[in-house]
Amino acid sequence: MNAGPGRPSGGGGRNRRRRGRRPPNRGGQPGGRDRQASGIYSAPMDHSYRAALGGNNGGRPGRGRPGFAPSYAPVDPEPLPQRDDANSRIFAFVDDLFFQAKIQETARKLNVKVEFCKGEKDLLDHMKQNGEEKPSLIIFDMNNANAKPLTLIPKLKSKLKKGTSIIGFLSHVQGDLKQKAHEVGCDMVLPRSAFSQNLPQLLRRHGAPEEETAG
Repeated sequence: MNAGPGRPSGGGGRNRRRRGRRPPNRGGQPGGRDRQASGIYSAPMDHSYRAALGGNNGGRPGRGRPGFAPSYAPVDPEPLPQRDDANSRIFAFVDDLFFQAKIQETARKLNVKVEFCKGEKDLLDHMKQNGEEKPSLIIFDMNNANAKPLTLIPKLKSKLKKGTSIIGFLSHVQGDLKQKAHEVGCDMVLPRSAFSQNLPQLLRRHGAPEEETAG
């Protein structure tokens, strides 16, 4: 007589089995995951944020954990020996006051002489004073309209040959101008930021006397 109700009770058995699986799901795994999440992720994330921001000490990077906030500032090269009688081996066609000041200050720290030129005549006059010694480096601000870099660079390249490096700098968005600079003879064309970062190394290398460079 109870066969009919018995069959539905089998379905109830299935329901009981489902109910048997629910309690671990309710009180076990989700709650456990939440507790684990708060223990595994919160603390390390907090530490990493503190390290990235230099800790909670007014943003001072030196207070962070060692290895988490490394300094990427390049090391400035050692200055050259002081030589008052040395000729300028570096010339710059730069009329931007900010970059003029930056080049002058960097050159002073390295004991390197840099001459600023307004046009081709200025450079030729300086070269005559130097005698047979050719410039080691000529720097062009590619946005210096008065110097006409795209016209002057090929003239200088044909006159000075391989003994002189010509480097230009410009805005990082001036892709067309960069390509033209390479086409007319620039040995290297750098964005302004990269030029500023590498300026000490460039001045140190090209400002050294010929005998030191050859050695």
